[in-house]
Amino acid sequence: MGTEVLPDERTLRSGRRQRALDQMAAHDLDVLVLGRQANVRYVTGAPQLWVAGTRPFGPTCVLVRAKGAIHLLSTWDEGVPDDIPHENLYGISWNPMNTIAALQRIDGAATARRVGTDALSPAFAQLLPKAFPNAELVDGELAMRAARRIKTDEEVAALRKSVVVAESALAAAVAELRPGVSEQTLAGVLLEALAAGGVSTPSNQDVAWVTSREHPWRRASGDGRVQDGDLVAFSAGVLAGGYTGEVGRTWPAGKGPGAPGVSALYRRWDSLWSKLIAACRPGAGAAELLAAYQDAGEPAPPMPVARGLGMGFDPPVISSHLPQTAAVERLEPGVVLAVTGYVWEQGIGAVFGREAVLITADGPEVLTASPSWQA
Repeated sequence: MGTEVLPDERTLRSGRRQRALDQMAAHDLDVLVLGRQANVRYVTGAPQLWVAGTRPFGPTCVLVRAKGAIHLLSTWDEGVPDDIPHENLYGISWNPMNTIAALQRIDGAATARRVGTDALSPAFAQLLPKAFPNAELVDGELAMRAARRIKTDEEVAALRKSVVVAESALAAAVAELRPGVSEQTLAGVLLEALAAGGVSTPSNQDVAWVTSREHPWRRASGDGRVQDGDLVAFSAGVLAGGYTGEVGRTWPAGKGPGAPGVSALYRRWDSLWSKLIAACRPGAGAAELLAAYQDAGEPAPPMPVARGLGMGFDPPVISSHLPQTAAVERLEPGVVLAVTGYVWEQGIGAVFGREAVLITADGPEVLTASPSWQA
């Protein structure tokens, strides 16, 4: 694992930056003020340090459309790409008026007509007009969502790398599955394998659990130890190089494969998955992914059936709880989805699976390659 903080590779960050500029033009934005970390890295290519946890909005990055200039909140050069000059860095300050003064000095701030922000706080809602006195403040997150929705070729390559790390960790955890092992041990093995792969940032907390035989979408009650015949779900996710890679699988423990109904449950999952992947084609409506559950005779899950993979939380989000969104969303080439399949049977448990799927002009390409237990 490298210890030096390096910016994202030039073609990766320049392709993303151009998409952001294109969307600024489409949304008629002269300036874009960003505070969300994924958006900041998307535009700048600079990994942000010491930003774990929740924090309020602050103008961390300013992108000026006229010249494509980037101004970044940073007190040092480490990790800042060379196409962001030192004079475009402004320091951290406890006094927000110092930050506003720095923004006022940006070339184009005084003449901007429309300024978009990806978030806002009550304090900066009052202060930002001082930095952009002739501008209308509008929602800039719409432009960023549109930019991040479609992945560049370099982004797809980065996603493939993160998926490989997630799959190697999944394989390590599955290799330790046996009756008597605890869920915590399996989780520890998976996280240790992530670290060995050069990634210390998992994208999710629950990575291994015994599926409940009494209730769908629940983990089994008890002491957390795997029993003979249990169906154990694994969800491996990483944030590698700024990109989230995920894969999910379910494996039977001990004599699980010989238990009545287990093979039939896996065949149900296979049937559901064939309908889900068939819906992942360019131009298809997102609602078709929801319909896949209905066509397979399975209840829609309480979580999203599919959601965008990328730099953290990317659109689209396809859920039965968002029927209007699913009705208008359409899949386009360049979208990468985490697609979830889930089937459950009383007295047996659940089969959970998650695949990373790239929508291409020729149809879906499954980026995940981890083996599954075959019925």
